Amino acid sequence: MSTRETIILTRDVNIVMIPDGNHSTLSAGKEVTIHQALGDNYTVVTEHGHMVRIAGVDADALGKEVHHLHTLVSETDAAAVEKNCWEVMKTIYDPEIPVNIVDLGLVYNCQVTPIEDSTNHVHITMTLTAPGCGMGPVIQSDVEKSVRALAGVESINVEVVLDPPWSKEMMSEVAQVQLGLF
Repeated sequence: MSTRETIILTRDVNIVMIPDGNHSTLSAGKEVTIHQALGDNYTVVTEHGHMVRIAGVDADALGKEVHHLHTLVSETDAAAVEKNCWEVMKTIYDPEIPVNIVDLGLVYNCQVTPIEDSTNHVHITMTLTAPGCGMGPVIQSDVEKSVRALAGVESINVEVVLDPPWSKEMMSEVAQVQLGLF
């Protein structure tokens, strides 16, 4: 979303402060401006200039419809689960940068291991744009929740590594063009 929209919150809503990742609440009647509405979350700026994230499940507080992510394929074999993992991770965005975490180059690896009865264990290796990123645990949790909800996923481990360190060269060409770096 590239246009800004100012909205009055219709109810109290839980928020995550950007960039430190602390949780808080905004009260009904507060004015916010939507900065970014990508994936399943909203990045908004409060009337005091603070950037915060509102989860998609709270979209109604912004007068928006809750988006429901869907699985692209229903098969539960390892290849299908891996495809779904990559697709669902493309719906997770860095709250400050309008690029999904896959195109941003934060996801290094997605390994799917069959367990039994059409279930799988998923191991994802990812990094952060900066070692001290306060939103790191929030993004990691987004990945865990989204992948865990996929058909055929029994368990998941999201490992955050800092080596190799992230750099803008890890971004896809599409992301670099989108951010004007190309």
